[in-house]
Amino acid sequence: MPADAPTAPASAPGPGGADPGAPAIECEDLVVRYGSVTAVDGLSFRADAGQVLALLGPNGAGKTSTVESLEGYRRPAGGRIRVLGRDPLADHRALTPRIGVMLQRGGVYPMLGPRRVLRLFAAYYRDPADPEALLDLVSLRAVADTPWRHLSGGEQQRLSLALALVGRPEVVFLDEPTAGVDPQGRIAVRAVVAGLRERGACVLLTTHELAEAERLADQVVIVHHGRAAAAGSPDELTSGSALSFGAPPGLDVAALGATVGAAVTEGPPGRYLVAGDATPTITAALTAWLADHDAPLSDLRTGRSLEDTYLAIVGEVGADPDGGDGGPGPRAGRRAGGRRPGRTGR
Repeated sequence: MPADAPTAPASAPGPGGADPGAPAIECEDLVVRYGSVTAVDGLSFRADAGQVLALLGPNGAGKTSTVESLEGYRRPAGGRIRVLGRDPLADHRALTPRIGVMLQRGGVYPMLGPRRVLRLFAAYYRDPADPEALLDLVSLRAVADTPWRHLSGGEQQRLSLALALVGRPEVVFLDEPTAGVDPQGRIAVRAVVAGLRERGACVLLTTHELAEAERLADQVVIVHHGRAAAAGSPDELTSGSALSFGAPPGLDVAALGATVGAAVTEGPPGRYLVAGDATPTITAALTAWLADHDAPLSDLRTGRSLEDTYLAIVGEVGADPDGGDGGPGPRAGRRAGGRRPGRTGR
């Protein structure tokens, strides 16, 4: 990683003068409403400097509303939130230079290439990261002068990530950082997140890719119906013995559960989880039942993954048709660093 890549001191107070001992992010009993709809209903969590927190949940769970509130773009209906010890709304001007925001889409002038966009955004900061180093950091040098609208989806994602880093932020909000990114891009994203952690920055990421969350995060919060349904480290959330397997979709899970003596649920089609410990007796009964029903067994696993825990909590939840939390999105078109240089994408 380039030596002059974005850095984020873990203890020195920034321009906002926050208490160096304050958590990087505090969210206490957060409530967000859109009319009669409660999108976030008493959500609480915290994250410290040098920590990566993954906010997981189905569409409509309240993740976007929570992140927008922490960024200072959504006024909560209740609760207390702080970023670097400051109120994201009341102290928005002081916090803006200290946070980085990665948008999932939009917010970039379509005719500008990555080099020009990074130089433009760097001009908004007193001590920005070197745009040339950022091009290398996210593997965009080969397309540095290609207009944004001609970049692939993965390249646009990596540019959005670079824009979130240009101000050397202390807290970084990453919205689906690996969505649509090819394997090379995923490696670059992982390296960036690891580098931010090492430099003392706090990273809050939202993702639907549970394997990425398990790989990257120090802490995970699973949000369901606007509340924290589970929270802890990946190891804590995946502790205990479990049995999962692949088989043809649509098995009679009630009959199978009665045979093995434990509840069986189907998450994604063709992927099953057996509740309880993965004992030899249960495993033998499972394989015998599948053989009797001429159902091929694949990918038998013992031990619980983050996906297993997640699906056990949220089940099969249909996607919200609007892909959000029920309210208008103020984030579209604003600059990745938090301020608006112009009417981009609005």
